[in-house]
Order: sequence, then structure tokens, then C-alpha cells
Amino acid sequence: MNPKSYAYENTEDPNCKLTPSEIEEGSTIDLPPIILDQNGNTGVTFTYSVYFIESDTVWATRWDKYLHVFDPKIQWFSLINVSLVVLSLSFIMSHILIRALKNDIQKYNEINLDDDVIDEMGWKLIHGDIFRPPSNPMLLSVLIGSGTQLLVMTITTTFFALFGLLSPSNRGSLSTFMFILYAGFGIVGAFVSATIYKFFQGEDWKLNMILTPVLIPGGLFCLFVFFNFFLIFVNSSGAVPIGTMITIIFIWFIISVPLSCIGSLLAFKRPSIKLPVKVNQIARQIPPQPWYLKTHFMALIAGIFPFGAIAVEMYFIYNSLWFNRIFYMFGFLFFCLLLMLLTTLLVTILLTYFSLCNENYKWQWQSFFISGGISIYIFIHSILISKFQLGGLTSIVLYLGYSCVISLGVGLLCGAVGFISVMFFVLKIYSQIKID
Repeated sequence: MNPKSYAYENTEDPNCKLTPSEIEEGSTIDLPPIILDQNGNTGVTFTYSVYFIESDTVWATRWDKYLHVFDPKIQWFSLINVSLVVLSLSFIMSHILIRALKNDIQKYNEINLDDDVIDEMGWKLIHGDIFRPPSNPMLLSVLIGSGTQLLVMTITTTFFALFGLLSPSNRGSLSTFMFILYAGFGIVGAFVSATIYKFFQGEDWKLNMILTPVLIPGGLFCLFVFFNFFLIFVNSSGAVPIGTMITIIFIWFIISVPLSCIGSLLAFKRPSIKLPVKVNQIARQIPPQPWYLKTHFMALIAGIFPFGAIAVEMYFIYNSLWFNRIFYMFGFLFFCLLLMLLTTLLVTILLTYFSLCNENYKWQWQSFFISGGISIYIFIHSILISKFQLGGLTSIVLYLGYSCVISLGVGLLCGAVGFISVMFFVLKIYSQIKID
């Protein structure tokens, strides 16, 4: 079919319709060509024809031309490379840490506790303060619960997408499924939040039950509404209507909030986690820490390793979100997610162990920030991938805003993983030593 432009406004019937044969043959068309006005606007009427051509391609494979936009060799090379590095690092770290802990525990248990000891005993000296509640235990428990909720939602979504149950051909299915899962797993987040709050010896359980389903989701919704105003201001078709926002709020308070209350009640009715050692009434003074054991420096160091496990996948995800590419490689994403979680767990435990050996017993917030250090590199990666070619205030605000939300979301997820792993690590090692 050859494209042609006709001045329909010059005919007596401006709504005249031409048949496909008339457009293709052009013999029966008696219309002048359209001439664009250089000094003003020119109205142009567009028409098109649709021809049905039967295809032998199976329906299940018709999306392959659109999905195969990335080179799978790059994915396989990156996956194998990162896997070997992570597994080697995991083996070395686990071997060193387990061997050091066995030697420490053996030496400590051989000491006669009746004698006047102790000379440079490291992490064992702070057994009376290791389970001292941290500052702002309410906020930390809510953050851990929200991070766990994000973690379970992410693993479940990528697992279902791995088996092709969330096809890209069904537009919006992935985001809808993620929102429903996030709302449904509110019971898991509230249960973890309440359990951690009880572990911190918190007493205001009602406030914890209210803040867990409201604080983080409420903040995300406020940011979403704020970004949506920019889309409305530029008359974007991507702006979310007010009816959809009301529906989201309705679903959240009908599904997630009641489930969160149930999770909190179940956690508070359970017995608290038993501490292996007693907490001293007077807090021990923490000696000056070297610069390499400062929390912000350890967060910068720890964030490199888990980010390396998902750096390539983050590149493809950002191409899918911002450059109109279709992301379909959920198998690679699921495996890289597991590598990221494993790396976060090991690095956080190792750095926390070094901090404990230097008699710093404030591991709660420290483990959360150390494991959440990946968010720094995700945000820097999003800035670099844009190549600083953002035009207009709206584009800058939306790109930087949503990149910040994604970075903080991944940091919150990894922060929950790091804290929970360190908590069980601390409970385990202090239950192995003899305390008088």
C-alpha cells in the first residue's frame, strides 16, 4: 500500500470514507493533495486499512520476535561469571568464619570463669550487652517487617514469572500481581515486625500493629501521588485517574490492613525469643572504633558484592522500564536474586563479626544499614545509565524519583535479610559459650 495525503476539507463531504481498493488503486479518487500551511496549523485526517493474512505461526510463539531483543549470550556469560565469584566468596568466607568461631568458642569455654580474666576476648566480652535493645526499636522493627514483606513478594513474583505464568503479552498482569501479593503478604510483614519488636522488649504493641501496614506503604503511596501530579500537569496518558487511586486505597484497607492485624496478633501471642545470655543493667562503654569499622564505610564496602550479582539484570530492567523494551528473562532474574540474597547474608555476617570482635555491641541498626548499602550503587547505576540525557523538569523528577524508590526498596529488602541473618547468627554464637 502506498501512502497518500488528501485534503478532505476541500470536499463537500468531510467525513467521506474511501474503500481499500480506492486507496490502493487511486483511480476513483478525485481529491487534491494536502498542502501544509507554513504560518499556521493544518488539520490532517488519517485513514488506514487492515488486511487479515492467515499465519502458520503458533499463537504461543508469536511474541518471540518482540521478546528476543537481548543477546542471551551476554546473560549466560554474566550469570556464570557472577555465580563462580559468589560461590567462591561464600565458600572462603564461610570457612574462615566457622573456623574462627570454633577456635574462639573453644578457647573461651576452656577458661576458668572463677579466675580474674579476661585478656582481649573480643566478642565474648560484650555478652552482657549484645541483646540490649537498640535506639528507636519501633522504627527498626517496622522497617524489618516491611522489608520482609517486599522480600516474600519479590521471590513469589519472580518464581511465578519464571514458569511463564506472567506473560508480557498480558499487559499489566505483572504489576497487578505484584500489588495483590504485596497486599496479601502483609500478614507476613506484620508477623515479623511484631516478633522483632518483642525481641527488642517493646511494650507498645498496638502502635506497632498500626504502623507496620501504614508507614512504608503510606509513604510509597504519597510519592506515587506526587509523581502522578507531574504526569497530569503535562497531560500524559500515563497519569493514573483518581478512581484507580481510590480503588488501591480500598483494596489496601480491605485486604492488607486486616491481614497485618492478624499477623501482629499471632506474633504477640507467641512466646518471645529466648535470650541465651542475660542483659546487664549498666551499659558497657564501647571503645573507639577504627575508621574501617564505621557503619557508613562498611555499608559502602558491603553494597558492592550484592550489587555485582544483579548489575547486568538491573541494566536490562531499566531498559525495560524507561526505553520501551520488554523484559522476559525471569529465569536469569530469579537466579541473580538468590545470589544477591546469599551475598548480602554472608557479607553482613562477616562485617558484623569484625565489629563484634572490636567490642561494638550495637549490631541492630548497623546490620540493617550494612546490608542496605546496595541501594547506593543501584541509584548511582540508574544515574549513569541515563547518560544525563533527561529533558524537562517532569522527566528529571520522574526518573530520579522512581529510581530513588527502587533503590530504597531493594535496600529495605536487603536490610531485612541482613538483620535477620545477623540476629540468628548472634543468637547462635552466644548460645555456644558458657556464661557464669
